[in-house]
Amino acid sequence: MAETTDAQRDQQRRYREFLDLLPLTLSLAGLPVSDHGKYYTEDQIEARLFTIRHAYKFARQVARECIKS
Repeated sequence: MAETTDAQRDQQRRYREFLDLLPLTLSLAGLPVSDHGKYYTEDQIEARLFTIRHAYKFARQVARECIKS
């Protein structure tokens, strides 16, 4: 039972970290907002996802460096 609790706590911590870094991540990604009524193609969504994933990695790195200082 303790393993499940630890796993749940770890998952909640990672989720909070993700939400905390989301504004910085999106800012670093610099992606334009969709026009009203315009939908992205599957390829465009994949490209945006790739950009967001890399921006998230850098956002985590920046946050950790700032905390260490």
